Amino acid sequence: MFTYLAFVSLFFSFTSTYGQDFLIKGKIVDATNGNPLEAATIYAETVKDSVLISYTITNSDGNFTLEGRTSYKKARLGISYNGYKSKSLEVDLKPSMELENIALEEQAQELEGVDLIGERVPITIRQDTLEFNADSFKTRPDATVEDVLKKLPGVEVASDGTITVNGKEVNKVLVNGQVFFSTDPKVATKSLSKDVISKIQISNSKTKEQEFIGEEGDGENKTINLVLKEDKKKGYMGRISGGYGTDDRYQANGLVNYFNDTQRISVLGSSNNINNPGFSFDEIYEMVGNSRGGGIGFNRNGGFSIGNMSFGFGEGITTSSTIGTSYADQKKDKYRMDGNYFYAFSDSYNDEKTARENILPDGSYFTDTESNFVGTTISNQAAANLEFDVDKTTRVTIQPSFSVNNTNSTNSENTISTDEEGNVINDNMSLQTSDGFQRNFSNRLEVMKKLDTLGKYVRVYFENNNRVNDSESFLNSERNIFGDDPSQQLLDQRTTIDNANDSYELGASFRQPLNKDLYLDFRYSYNNNEQKNERSVSDFDEGTGEYVYNSTLSSDFDFNARKHVPEIGFGSNGKKFRFNLRARMEQIALDNEDFIQDTSFSKDYSNLLFNSYFNYNIDNNKRASVNYNSRINVPSVNQLQPVPNVSNPLNIIVGNPNLGPEITHSLYLNYNDYNWKDRTGLFVYSGMNFEEDKVVSITTTDEDFIRTTTYENVGGNYSMWAGVNYSKQIKRDSLYTLKFTVNPYTNINRQVGFTNGSKLEAMNVGINPRVGLLFNYKEMIEVEPEYTLGINSTRYNLDNVDDIDFTTHNLSFKLTSYWPQNLVWGNDITYSYNGNLGAGFDKDAIFWNMSLGLQMFKKKATLKVLAYDLLNQNINTRRTTGQDFVQDFQGTVLKRYFMGSLTIKFDSFGGGGAPEQGRGGRRFMRL
Repeated sequence: MFTYLAFVSLFFSFTSTYGQDFLIKGKIVDATNGNPLEAATIYAETVKDSVLISYTITNSDGNFTLEGRTSYKKARLGISYNGYKSKSLEVDLKPSMELENIALEEQAQELEGVDLIGERVPITIRQDTLEFNADSFKTRPDATVEDVLKKLPGVEVASDGTITVNGKEVNKVLVNGQVFFSTDPKVATKSLSKDVISKIQISNSKTKEQEFIGEEGDGENKTINLVLKEDKKKGYMGRISGGYGTDDRYQANGLVNYFNDTQRISVLGSSNNINNPGFSFDEIYEMVGNSRGGGIGFNRNGGFSIGNMSFGFGEGITTSSTIGTSYADQKKDKYRMDGNYFYAFSDSYNDEKTARENILPDGSYFTDTESNFVGTTISNQAAANLEFDVDKTTRVTIQPSFSVNNTNSTNSENTISTDEEGNVINDNMSLQTSDGFQRNFSNRLEVMKKLDTLGKYVRVYFENNNRVNDSESFLNSERNIFGDDPSQQLLDQRTTIDNANDSYELGASFRQPLNKDLYLDFRYSYNNNEQKNERSVSDFDEGTGEYVYNSTLSSDFDFNARKHVPEIGFGSNGKKFRFNLRARMEQIALDNEDFIQDTSFSKDYSNLLFNSYFNYNIDNNKRASVNYNSRINVPSVNQLQPVPNVSNPLNIIVGNPNLGPEITHSLYLNYNDYNWKDRTGLFVYSGMNFEEDKVVSITTTDEDFIRTTTYENVGGNYSMWAGVNYSKQIKRDSLYTLKFTVNPYTNINRQVGFTNGSKLEAMNVGINPRVGLLFNYKEMIEVEPEYTLGINSTRYNLDNVDDIDFTTHNLSFKLTSYWPQNLVWGNDITYSYNGNLGAGFDKDAIFWNMSLGLQMFKKKATLKVLAYDLLNQNINTRRTTGQDFVQDFQGTVLKRYFMGSLTIKFDSFGGGGAPEQGRGGRRFMRL
């Protein structure tokens, strides 16, 4: 691996002398008045085949400097500015040259839906939207949208598919302004081909309210909109894939998309037993489960989700099958709608072992646990988003969602507790089987009305959430206490739970503009949440052979929470400076009555809370912001209900009806600077959470190490973090691209609790620097190394507890070769080391996936052989610490297997508009 890195370094040194440097200076002005035009795009491309060489944008004075290195002697220089006629001229590339002022004429009228064929402006800045031309960024022929995103300046794609733009996470990816299957960005970026995308538009994510009134988002999250090419708006495209391997590992999936202008219908299906959600069509690393990319030591294998639907139980190995369909359509100023439905079946199993040191004021004791879990889930989920523009000033939005889940599971567990000398104090063996049923229906109806053109509007909404959660479980356990007074407790219990939770919220808001930028907001909401819970516990009677009702452990209560929230806000939507200050009074009334325990309590809370944000756009590239918010968290019913829960005989839990609410104060600061000319980005961020009266566990442990846990409000808990993300991209013609990132990060956490009457404090400090590099040579070979160091330190306030320091290392290396032609060779190697794990836990491993693919039928089919975990070293171990424990964990993971697969792509487009340059209007592929 390191030999290859040395080769890349040598190669980079060699290529730095390739070609000649060129530098072009100039100024872009308005042809009518001579005013400079800021953020105009200037780009150089080859004269022969229009391959992008370099690009830049003008500064506030209209000046630009375009530089690069190329072997070409001449280039076509293109100049583009939104709302103005574009210009192009042919220039000789020289080490230094300065052009006379270039004047652009204002476009008399822009015809909507008309594209100029042959003009490929690489980047365009349109107010709050950054637009990239997908064809300006060269990728391999079979690339997905995710592949082209990696080429864009300022865009980072993590190994798990998470996308960030200048340090801000992308939480929504749209296709022609519509949701694609779900709001999960990875569904679109991993499954759509780059060939069908014309433009990639990046903007700040907006709420429904901000979209309607035309207000800019707060910039904390980003939205990517993928605009289809005109000749790809009518037709269909799809992929099917199937594979089978050793250990009976298999995968089969397919996706078909039908486009008809604004209408889209999609269908997907998958079935596999390799922990794969089924919607990823990565040609190289597709069949590697969700262990890929940094996943050896510390991932949570076995669980994944599509949208809001979960597969598996979060650990172990999952066999899953799913089928889904999605529909979207829109008509400008009339309606916009999308909806989806999924059916899924999953079957999971997991073997775990944990070693835990439990900290007491006068010493410690140790628990070792081994468990085995199997479970199945059957899910049905449907959701829709419907928007109707009644007229130019009124919009109605309806967002229904419905799901039904059936679950069953079996969990066996064996726990042994020992003292510091290694003497066994107690043990517990248990077997629990459960069957569950969950049904959830939610809907939001919202009406928004503009009252004038200055920004005055009113919004009214009604939201409901109705949940049913029923279950029946059987618990068999044997608890043994050893020592001077030995005892044994046998449990054979049946527990049935009937839980219904109905929540309704009604709210309204009104905005009164004070002038062009300033405004006042008035808001009010009322929420009523009612929960009915019947928990019936029965003990098996050997004499009668039947289960006998246990009133002490049972409960039947009605819990009601009512919340009134009046709010006032003052803000500004200035172009440079934006801010918002809000104050709200949350008045909460809780009522609880238990009909079996004959207990009841009522609580009233009233808290004044504040929210604010300040955003300053220093220029087109630089932005600074400060956010503060406070929120109230009401204790859960389980934390309030004073009924013992003995499902774990070694840890009995009892609620506390005297709990008060906890209030969290959060502060977040960041600075963002991206230089489009130099393709360098800097993102600096920091924040803290201070938890006032946090609800924490209060534990009492007796001499037999039997724990009793309740809850109290405790102050002094907080967390702080800070980080820097620096990235730079270097591009030399179509020869190579080099992109590297540096991301140092640190966090501090203070946790406070009580055990046996003594206050326990744990201060944890983590330092996690990360460096990454992406090198691509002529789309023939791509190298992507990444290294993350973890330095962890935990300090306790007790003299008898040793401080804990350990280090983790995570080094990944990805190599993909597309040479010789039609042969694709992929390697994904990760080395992980988790220091200071206890005896019996694997500390390090090398996780290596290898794939060899042959592309056939003009790259419409790929025959592939994959080796997963080639060295058979995949592990799932981790260490966690808290204020009263240190715990090591190891669970089940996928191990080595080999798989052969075939992937076929097909499409048919035509009749949608002007063809792309060099392409016909209709293209068919048959196999």
